Amino acid sequence: MAKSITHPALGRLVAAEPWLKLAVPCLLGVFVLTLAFSAVLQAVSSRSEAVDDAAITIDLLAASLTHAAATPGALNSSSPATAGRALLEAHAPSQALGAGRSVIVTDAAGTIVAAAPAGAPTRGRLATWLGPSQPLTTFADRAGVMEISLANNQRVLATVRNLPAPLGQLAVVQPLDDALSPWRALTRNYGTLLLTASLVLIAVAAAYFMQSARARDADDITERVTERIDTALNRGRCGLWDWDIARGRIYWSDSMYALLGLTRQNEFLSFGEVNAMVHPDDGDLYGLADMLAGARADTVDYEFRIRNAAGEWIWLRHRSELVERGDDQDGPHLIGISVDITEQRRMAALKKTSDNRLSDAIESISEAFVLWGQDQRLVTCNSKFRSLHRLPPELQVAGMTQEELMQQGNLPIVQTRPINGAVASRDAQTYEAELADGRWLQVNERRTKDGGLVSIGTDITGLKRHEEQLVDSERRLLVLVSDLRRSRQALEMRGQQLADLAEGYREEKGKAEAANRAKSEFLANMSHELRTPLNAIIGFSEMMEGEMFGPLGNARYTDYSRDIRGSGQKLLAMVEDILEMSRIDTGSRRIEPQPIDGRAVIDAAVSAISEAASGKGLHLEVDAPAKLGMEADPRALQQILVRLLRNSVKFTPEGGAITVRARTTGDLVDIHVIDTGVGIAAEAIDTLGRPFEQVEGEFNKANKGAGLGLAIARSLAEMHGGGLNIQSQLGHGAMVTVRLPLHAPVHDADHVAA
Repeated sequence: MAKSITHPALGRLVAAEPWLKLAVPCLLGVFVLTLAFSAVLQAVSSRSEAVDDAAITIDLLAASLTHAAATPGALNSSSPATAGRALLEAHAPSQALGAGRSVIVTDAAGTIVAAAPAGAPTRGRLATWLGPSQPLTTFADRAGVMEISLANNQRVLATVRNLPAPLGQLAVVQPLDDALSPWRALTRNYGTLLLTASLVLIAVAAAYFMQSARARDADDITERVTERIDTALNRGRCGLWDWDIARGRIYWSDSMYALLGLTRQNEFLSFGEVNAMVHPDDGDLYGLADMLAGARADTVDYEFRIRNAAGEWIWLRHRSELVERGDDQDGPHLIGISVDITEQRRMAALKKTSDNRLSDAIESISEAFVLWGQDQRLVTCNSKFRSLHRLPPELQVAGMTQEELMQQGNLPIVQTRPINGAVASRDAQTYEAELADGRWLQVNERRTKDGGLVSIGTDITGLKRHEEQLVDSERRLLVLVSDLRRSRQALEMRGQQLADLAEGYREEKGKAEAANRAKSEFLANMSHELRTPLNAIIGFSEMMEGEMFGPLGNARYTDYSRDIRGSGQKLLAMVEDILEMSRIDTGSRRIEPQPIDGRAVIDAAVSAISEAASGKGLHLEVDAPAKLGMEADPRALQQILVRLLRNSVKFTPEGGAITVRARTTGDLVDIHVIDTGVGIAAEAIDTLGRPFEQVEGEFNKANKGAGLGLAIARSLAEMHGGGLNIQSQLGHGAMVTVRLPLHAPVHDADHVAA
């Protein structure tokens, strides 16, 4: 892996390995075929050369004997046989007759008279022995050396020369097999060499394929190991670093890029690119490189922050070692891993915060608190424990045993005794302890799961003194008992009086409820009676404002008419609210749930107040599903939302925003009306929703109303089986939540609001 990191060409070689595996046997086959072809060409050429060499030798031998026979005085005998034998003995040495060569001499008639060496034919005619179809005896030296077949079909090289009288012709013959004997030996040697080379190449090819198989197995093992390492790095949120210090470049594994959410652009990152991502408060890599270059360290354990792709800082713990190999030409490398410790850092901070909170909580306990470990040594305690035992503030009590702690204190325990009625067990006990200065402690001890001990000591000195007072009081109580007996009869009489008063209270309560119903009916009737003149006032004021029957004569009359219409509409709305509240109180208001699209109702309510919101420059937004199926009374639901939206418009300053958000949760639907208005004080939220209740404030002095809007909205929501909740903070707007069931509850036909 390290070589593939530092030598990218190795990766390209690995990629080309399948082609190399295919090319090697092909090249070996071509090489073997080339060798065989060359050997065949060499054998053919060598055979021709061997035949040519044998022909030259035969020709030279024949020419030499012919020249010797033509020398004056060479043939002293007139007998052809004697002259032939003398010629061969004198001028045909045994060295010239080697390799199967034979010399035959004939007389003028063509009869064989002499031959050498022994075994050559000495009888018959030369033409017959050489074969009937050969031209040598006819053309003699003009025919040269020829390859012919003897009468016995043996292939030979032969030449014929004419001799002076009394001799006729001279023939030199060499079997072709004998002439090619050296060539055959040489060809066998070449064949042996070719076979040896082929076997060697085959062995090399076999070794190559064996090595390739081993390399492939090794690559498979390496790949599996690499996959396991990559998986381990990814799962462990780790990244591999290989820092080439000499070249100033850094290699990151894929898991490191994934850890930071980055995409690999190049094989290596420059030193400056990585250093730019490190948090400036955590040092830089230049100092680390300087330390490594100065041979002041060969290992690194370093925690720092680095920026990820989202621009966030994450904590890494980098551990690496400086690696230098004698055969490495690349110089030293710093190789190691970086582990994401952001979560550990966060947990450490949370633990520290929790420890601080626990210490504060322990310190805030009014009793003396101490925690002992399973080795019976103190773990922690609060200042009450120190003060109780008068321990010096500078004393480090952590790790001390109870005996050592008591030696440091000034108030040893004088005696201990169990508490009457307290149940002691192996894991818990409660007892009282008296100190040397006369104070008493009630000590509650309980074993922890790890074998430690929690002890809480409460100062009960006052209780002890109170016990003494109780004993004295008991005596006085006995005296009072007799007085109480005498008073019993008087108390019974008073009880009878109270019973009479309770009966009177019930009667008065019934009268009050009847009066309240009468008030509601009166308000309903009064509101109904007021609506007729108010409608006339509003109608006539609109006609006057619009000057339907001619000009009024003065512009102020138009303003007065507008004010009359506005006041009338406000009074009419107040009357409508009172009438609606009275219907709810008297039980005449009914709801008729049906399947509806809640989103359509929300849009209708928003449309109803959009003109008023636009007049104040408010931003309206609806955040709800496109289809919100539910069961509800559409008119009542719209009435709830319109009243809530009117309140938001009324108490939201200009330029603010109002959002209507709807979400389903299980079998419920929550509709939130959120505004950026003036908000509501926490102590005033509980009073809202009651009839005629309003929150006093500077902003709503100019927006006075009857105080029935939220009460009507809450009552209608409760009639649906739901409710209304208000969340607000003064100066930070408000959120009113209407929670309704998706499916209307089953009620009796005459169900009305309570």
